[in-house]
Amino acid sequence: MILVNTDYITGKELEMLGLVKGSTIQSKNIGKDITQSFKTLVGGELGAYTEMMNEARALATKRMVAEAEQMNADAVVNIRYASSAVMQGAAEVIAYGTAVKFK
Repeated sequence: MILVNTDYITGKELEMLGLVKGSTIQSKNIGKDITQSFKTLVGGELGAYTEMMNEARALATKRMVAEAEQMNADAVVNIRYASSAVMQGAAEVIAYGTAVKFK
């Protein structure tokens, strides 16, 4: 499966199959939330949240690819990611793009 954030793949003629997406809502446990809130007092990267968002993007991408595979797609083009806070310490991440088949 080829994944790109452009609307084309060089050298390939594409047949569009449709929109595919994958999403997840992730949170950290209360202990991580408390330690990360102390970190905001002194500044710096919130490592636990960085890790959480990386895991969420990977899972959303995996789910998007699974949806594309069900459509017998060869690739997903024009991939985008979006996130939003659902509640304090929890975020939704969505990956979406266009499933395509090579002609």
